[in-house]
Amino acid sequence: MILNGKALCYGDHVDTDVIIPARYLNTSDPKELASHCMEDIDKNFHKRMQPGDIIVAGNNFGCGSSREHAPLAIKTSGISCVIAKSFARIFYRNSINIGLPIVVSDLDIKDGDQLEVDLDNGVIKNLSQNTQDSFPPFSPFLQELIAGGGLMNALKEGKL
Repeated sequence: MILNGKALCYGDHVDTDVIIPARYLNTSDPKELASHCMEDIDKNFHKRMQPGDIIVAGNNFGCGSSREHAPLAIKTSGISCVIAKSFARIFYRNSINIGLPIVVSDLDIKDGDQLEVDLDNGVIKNLSQNTQDSFPPFSPFLQELIAGGGLMNALKEGKL
């Protein structure tokens, strides 16, 4: 699976409270959650984000509470992938469980750079800067899980 999108860059320690603020956790509607995604860290997130774009961050992305709402809000908003230098472990697992690809990389990426992420072969290309980085590709099982929309979809379809 190859993903293409514009980079939306953030710093270190982006926690789940700014990904989806707690005041919106009274709903489980993915579209409602997505409408508030990143609003406490980036008021213009929805104005500058296009479907398929990629969040890029520093260290410890997704730290904070273990709420599944955070990766769900990101995915439902139209973000195709998250690239960070490191992830909070529970956020990493929750993302995979809902089918949101997340990749660890320290490739130099600037806000607005055009990216290509090859999940099958483990390559990130920064098309704007003509640079690239490699990462361990997901196992065939995880690739299928992500492509199918996550763990719950796989269970519903009897694939597990």
